[in-house]
Amino acid sequence: MADRVYLDWNATTPLRQEAKAAMAAAWDLSGNPSSVHSEGRRARRLVEDARNAVAKAVGGRPQDVVFLSGGTEANALALTPGLRRGAGAPVRRLLVSAIEHASVLAGGRFAREATFAINVTRTGVTDLDHLRALLADGPPALVSVMLANNETGAVQPVADVAEIVHAAGGLLHVDAIQAFGKISFDLASTQADLVTLSAHKIGGPKGAGALVLAEGIEGLEASLRGGGQELGRRAGTENVAGIAGFGAAAKAAMVALKADAARVRGLRDRLEHGLRQTPDVLVFSDDVKRLPNTVLFTVPGMKAETAVIGFDLAGVAVSSGSACSSGKVQPSHVLEAMGYRSEVSQGAVRLSLGWSTTETDVDFTLKAWRKLADTLVKGGRRNTA
Repeated sequence: MADRVYLDWNATTPLRQEAKAAMAAAWDLSGNPSSVHSEGRRARRLVEDARNAVAKAVGGRPQDVVFLSGGTEANALALTPGLRRGAGAPVRRLLVSAIEHASVLAGGRFAREATFAINVTRTGVTDLDHLRALLADGPPALVSVMLANNETGAVQPVADVAEIVHAAGGLLHVDAIQAFGKISFDLASTQADLVTLSAHKIGGPKGAGALVLAEGIEGLEASLRGGGQELGRRAGTENVAGIAGFGAAAKAAMVALKADAARVRGLRDRLEHGLRQTPDVLVFSDDVKRLPNTVLFTVPGMKAETAVIGFDLAGVAVSSGSACSSGKVQPSHVLEAMGYRSEVSQGAVRLSLGWSTTETDVDFTLKAWRKLADTLVKGGRRNTA
C-alpha cells in the first residue's frame, strides 16, 4: 500500500507521460515560433499541432483557439464587453452564475455595475427562471455558466442556458476547465460561443490554457498587446513547451475519456458509500448529474481546515474546495450560493479522483476517514440548513 494517496485531482493532475515527452522535445528546440527560418518553423509546427489537438478535442476550428497562460487568463479574455456574433448587437452586460470560479466572478473587463449574479438552486444548478428574468431587463448580455462546478462537481444545463441566452440576443461563455477530460462535450453540444480550458486539469503542464471561440464570434479585444501573436488576440512569444504539453495531454485525455470516466465513477461511488457509513454525512449535489470523480461532503460540526490537515497527516491529500485562494481554507461561496449556512460552507471537504486512482487508494482513504471522523466532529450534530 502506498504511503500517500492523492485525491485532489480537481486542483491539479499529475503530468501525463505523453505531455512530458512532448515538452522534452520542445525544450530541445532553439527557434522562436514567430521566426521564419527552419528553427522557427519547427517550433511553430509544435504550436500548431497542439492547436489542432485542442480544437479537435472540443469540436472547434484551429484558427479559433487562442493559447494563454492558463484558465484564469482565458476567462479574463473571454469576458470582453463588445463581443458579438457577426453583425449582431454587441454585449453590454455580464451575467455570471453565483458558483463560478473566482476568475469569472471578477468580471473580466466588464464594469462592476454591469455585472450581475445568476442564482443557483439548492442542488447547485443554475436557476433558469432567474436567468430569464435577468435577460429580460436590459441590453444584450454575455452569460457565463461553467460546465461543471469545481467544488460540488454538479454539471450545469449549459445547452438549456444557451437556448435561453441566444433567444434573448446574448452570447454564452462556458468555463469548461473542470469538465475537460472528465465528461464528453463539444461546442455543438453546449452551444457555447466561447469555451475556456486549462492544461493542468487534464495531465498537461501548469501555465497553459486556451480560449476557444465558436465560428463567427467577433469583437474579442486582446488584453495583452505587442507583437501580434495568436492572430493579434494575445501578444507575447508562445510558451512552446507548455503548449506542446497541452496538445499531447488533450490527445491522451480524449483517447482515455470513456474508459477513465466509467472506472473512476465506480471508485467514486464506492468511496462515497464508505463515507456515508458515518452518521449524518451530507454529500452535496448528490441528486443531480455530477462529474464522475468528485465528492464534496461534510458532517455537522466538522471544520474543513482541521479535516484537510487530518487527512494529510494520515497520508491522504484532499482539499476544502477551490485551490485558487492563496492556500487559505475559506468558506465556500458555492455552498453559500446554494443556501447553506456559513458553518456548513466552512466544513466541506472535497475528494477528487483521477485516472491512476485505485481500489487500494479508496480503501486507504476510508480507513483514514474512520479514524478521523470521531475527532473531527465537534459541537454535536447540528442542522445543516
